[in-house]
Amino acid sequence: MYKIDLNSDLGESFGLYKIGCDEEIIQTVSSANIACGLHGGDPAVMDKTIKMCIKSGTAIGAHPGFPDLQGFGRRQMHLKKGELKNFILYQLGALEAFSRMHKIKLQHIKPHGALNNMMPYSEQYSLEICQAVLAFDPELILVAPTNTMTLKMAQ
Repeated sequence: MYKIDLNSDLGESFGLYKIGCDEEIIQTVSSANIACGLHGGDPAVMDKTIKMCIKSGTAIGAHPGFPDLQGFGRRQMHLKKGELKNFILYQLGALEAFSRMHKIKLQHIKPHGALNNMMPYSEQYSLEICQAVLAFDPELILVAPTNTMTLKMAQ
């Protein structure tokens, strides 16, 4: 039997700025990609979003992006070798701190915005994302576009 995962990006509000309708959307999805603070989200938002996910039975995943609050992670960035891996690990660690506190495990990672759009065409970014996931938790599901070098590297 097939199972369909309805997934949405959540927790992208930041400080005084509310982005999205998380309370409504969370009731309709089976998994959430939670912003980890560099393109959106902040500690209070990460905590609140995880609590909502637990209450609704929604699986949680990290939604790391480029360090680009002003551009909401939608601007391409060209990073030096090793920088992306460190940015990904930093964001995974931030979200995991809250997931541990609430005794829920991260299920997946889905890169955000420009990073998600660039990684299928960048061997460096594909490799660094895979290295970060492997170093952090090899059981994490990496959500990657189909038929890309990122997916092939992850396998």
